[in-house]
Amino acid sequence: MKQDIAHITLVVENYDDAIDFYVNRLGFELVEDTELPEQNKRWVLVKPQHSGGTMLLLAQASDEDQKAAIGNQTGGRVFLFLKTDDFWHDFNRYTESGVEFVREPQQHDYGVVAVFADLYGNLWDLIQYNSQTS
Repeated sequence: MKQDIAHITLVVENYDDAIDFYVNRLGFELVEDTELPEQNKRWVLVKPQHSGGTMLLLAQASDEDQKAAIGNQTGGRVFLFLKTDDFWHDFNRYTESGVEFVREPQQHDYGVVAVFADLYGNLWDLIQYNSQTS
C-alpha cells in the first residue's frame, strides 16, 4: 500500500493575485484552473516546475473565519518547505522578482536555508539539503 499527500489547501484572498504570485514570481506551474459555478468557486492547483509531488490548492476565502486565516495558517511558524537543487539560483531569482525574504540565507549542518513570505505573509523555507540529507 502506498499513500501520498496530493494537495495542501492554501487559503488566499484572491485567486488571480495568488496565481500571479505563485506562477510569475515563484515560477510554479499552473496545473488547473477550473470554474465551479454551482459552488461559486474555482479549483486552482499550482506546483513547482518539474515536481511530481504535492500540489497547492489555492482556495479563495469564502467567509470571515477563512479570511482570518489568510497569511497565518500556522500561527506564524514556517508553513511550507520548498526544496531546491540550486539554492542560490532560486534565491537570486526570487529576490529579483520581489519576493520578500524575512530571514537571510544561513548554512546549517543539513544544508542552506532562507525564509520568505508569500504575498499574504505565510512563511516558507527555501532549502537545499546536503546530499546526505533529505
